[in-house]
Amino acid sequence: MARRDPHNSTHYWWDRHLSGLSLLCADFTTHEYPPHTHEALVVAVTEQGGSVVRSRGQVEEAHPSTLFVFNPAEPHAGWMGGSRRWQYRSMYLAQPALDRVALGLGIDSVPYFTRNLFRDPDLIEGFLAMHRALEEGRDVFRERELLIAAFGTLFRRHGSGGRSIRAAPRDRVLLKRVTARMHAEFASDLSLDALAESVGLTVFQLIGLFKRTVGLTPHAYLTQVRLGIACRQLQRAQSPAEVAAAVGFYDQSALNKHFKRCYGITPLQFARAAAA
Repeated sequence: MARRDPHNSTHYWWDRHLSGLSLLCADFTTHEYPPHTHEALVVAVTEQGGSVVRSRGQVEEAHPSTLFVFNPAEPHAGWMGGSRRWQYRSMYLAQPALDRVALGLGIDSVPYFTRNLFRDPDLIEGFLAMHRALEEGRDVFRERELLIAAFGTLFRRHGSGGRSIRAAPRDRVLLKRVTARMHAEFASDLSLDALAESVGLTVFQLIGLFKRTVGLTPHAYLTQVRLGIACRQLQRAQSPAEVAAAVGFYDQSALNKHFKRCYGITPLQFARAAAA
């Protein structure tokens, strides 16, 4: 649920389903953060404009091609500088959330970061996609997948210390077991963690396994399974609203979005063409 900051009309916080994870979406035209710390690990990505950030005695610029990470209890400050606008998204992972992320990655603890600024375009896009999905709050499976993938990439590329993240095994037998369960339980509230646990993998390993062997993420694969079954049900003259509920989509708008993205037409257009 979003909470509005009374001091700024476009400054919002969300607490998501993962205990210890908070999200911030901010749009400032004037603001200054004095030196401060957080008990949580902080990750921040600028969407528009920028600011000046001070940490570890260095002054660096935040703009859309940079990602900032601050370790728990690490002092930092920020101000607008020469920018007229600072629109950014950030997330705060307290210890319970860090423990869950570490479990999903198969590591004992999250690594320490020896610097704060990273220029890593695909990682930035990954964090933005994850933050927007968490803000939307409509697909827990996808949110979990994006969360683990983004932090796994961040830790592997830029973290120091801690046990390394193991790669997923190249094992089509495991893939067959997971996809069989997806086909059998497509309409249920499938959990990414439960799927990984059922074949003895971490969530991060399961994501890697799918990407290498199928070329899709687990969420994308499950979406294709649901769309295929939706097509068959639409051909039997079931309404899009009934089909969305029957195949496991959040609601009809979710079915419409994925259906049109995949097939170029809406479920209703498909049903009419099938009837004709």
